[in-house]
Amino acid sequence: MFTGESGRNLWRGNFNKLVKWPEAVAAIGAAGLHFHDLRHTGNTLASRAPGASLRDIMARMGHDSPRAALIYQHANREADQGIADAIDKAVKAARRKPSKRKIKRVAEGDGPAAEAS
Repeated sequence: MFTGESGRNLWRGNFNKLVKWPEAVAAIGAAGLHFHDLRHTGNTLASRAPGASLRDIMARMGHDSPRAALIYQHANREADQGIADAIDKAVKAARRKPSKRKIKRVAEGDGPAAEAS
């Protein structure tokens, strides 16, 4: 994806030096930012996409194992709130449905109290 002046691929060992990464991130006020941080951020955001399965994220990242892909799936407040909202919605929907259980009504003079008299 990235090549040097000779057209050859840049490798991890020569990337920072050849592209002057430390100088570039310092110039934008992000000293200490590593190139891999961009991948991590992109993959974390992708993992939060609605409907994205673990398999989808694995394919996007080029990972063969769920363990590698799970590194990017951080718990977050938005997801927690979404889960809470879904539970609330399910409980409210269940409360609106009429009960299938029949309520046994005891008429006066029926039942154990009537038999005791």
